[in-house]
Amino acid sequence: MGLETRRGPVGPGLGLQQALGSDGEIIATLICGDNYFNMQMATVRTAVLDIVRDLRPDILVAGPAFNAGRYGMACGEVCKVIAEQARIPTVTAMYPENPAVETYRRVPNLWILPTRATAADMRAVLPRLAALIRKLGHGEPLGPAQAEGLIPRGQRVLTTTSLPGAERAIAMLLAKLRGRPFQTELPLYQLESVPPAPPVAELKMARLATLTTAGLVPRGNPDGFKVFNATRWGRYRLPDAPTLNGQDWEIIHGGFNTAYAQRNPNLVLPFDVLRELVGEMIGELDEYVYSITGVGTSLAVAKQAGEAIATSLREDRVDAALLVAT
Repeated sequence: MGLETRRGPVGPGLGLQQALGSDGEIIATLICGDNYFNMQMATVRTAVLDIVRDLRPDILVAGPAFNAGRYGMACGEVCKVIAEQARIPTVTAMYPENPAVETYRRVPNLWILPTRATAADMRAVLPRLAALIRKLGHGEPLGPAQAEGLIPRGQRVLTTTSLPGAERAIAMLLAKLRGRPFQTELPLYQLESVPPAPPVAELKMARLATLTTAGLVPRGNPDGFKVFNATRWGRYRLPDAPTLNGQDWEIIHGGFNTAYAQRNPNLVLPFDVLRELVGEMIGELDEYVYSITGVGTSLAVAKQAGEAIATSLREDRVDAALLVAT
């Protein structure tokens, strides 16, 4: 389904209009299918920006997306282009683990309300959306994300407090030592610990798969890889040939000079060398390569891609995987 504009509220907008009451009016609803948006992103971005500039709204609302990955990315991308280019406040709502949250939560002039994973949370979300819209519409200053019930944006704002920093730090330390609750003023992202897999018992008998972060794709970029901020990964069949050639493959990556690799893709995926090692040092080579563009990719997207790729590797009975970094 392509991009379509309808006057007034449609779908969730009907409930949002009811929650807003006389405090706001939904003047139009933009509708677009996930597939069309992802395949024609540049075209849709431009069209949405033109429509919004003509309508001249005070606020743009996208979603709620809940835990729908592609819909969440579409909501985030629309909010981003409107916030940055039309200079209009934008609001969306989605599950905190939706990949779009990590991708778009730091965009200025964009606020994300947390939701539950499914649309069963719709009735609870719409009044909260309406309350946030009222505040933004009236120009009221927003407090910290936790106080406003928003997903943190990673932005620190100067405020005045009655206690100096040294006293606040000591109070937090004492609370921690005494096992009492406390709230840090500078939360740090905690990376999970991933134990290494056991070594391959016998490489000469192993089935080896290849992975690359170079954005290696078949010529024509069939899955619409972006040169940065990846939102997808690909699984592509390798040729029944001794080497990769630039006529059949290309590199979609904005983090390094790809000129040499475009001519010789074996520079980012040593397929030619691996072919020579089959039977001599490697049992067999999996017939697929797994690819993602590893520049500006959010941790949430990378984790989601890794889990999906791992599932595919297990289904293909792969014994080991070679991840070729760029």
